Amino acid sequence: MEQGVKLFAGEGEPFEDLEKYRRLVGKLNYLIITRPDIAFPEAVIRIVKYLKDAPGKGILYANHGYMGVEAFFDADWAGSPSDRKSMTGYCVFVGGNLVSWKNKKQNVVSRSSAESEYRAMAHVASEIVWVHNILKEVGVEVKLLIDLWFDNCALIHIASNPVFHQRTKHIEVDCHFIREKVEQELISLTHVRSGDLLADIFTKGLCSCPRILMDILSRVST
Repeated sequence: MEQGVKLFAGEGEPFEDLEKYRRLVGKLNYLIITRPDIAFPEAVIRIVKYLKDAPGKGILYANHGYMGVEAFFDADWAGSPSDRKSMTGYCVFVGGNLVSWKNKKQNVVSRSSAESEYRAMAHVASEIVWVHNILKEVGVEVKLLIDLWFDNCALIHIASNPVFHQRTKHIEVDCHFIREKVEQELISLTHVRSGDLLADIFTKGLCSCPRILMDILSRVST
């Protein structure tokens, strides 16, 4: 995707064959199961061109010598130009292998970037709990805290502040949920530089070969 490009409904020339377009989108939805690098982009023909130039990409699971769990998440505040809702994106690794990822528009409009990121944090925390429970069911014990990486320092202050105030009362449920998981010593909140945040590819269009895109593809692709 071209950086900074925003797509609006109704722009451009529509496909003449709507059924063909729907079939193509449906196939791409299935392809996302093994191609996380196309989870965010919306321009269908551009995705097809990208796939044609990189047909061998896919997820490679390897033994990295440990079974730790880590997750990255990000939120594009008010990223949708049509309704100003934010985009949530996250990815979860087990033993250095990508096992879960998602990008989805949030259901409500967030009034600040911290609020949109906190909602995204609640989504990925729920996914972490699910992954952790699945590992327990199959007999895999995760002994260390699950590292949750993000690039907004305000989230740490909100998560550690026991007093809810005007800025956080409307996201109090999410705040309680995150704080509970931190107090249970399930997850560890860790700040990371924006340039090192792997979840960026799930919330915004990136150019053809930025360092962050090459980093995540080198971790999950053949």
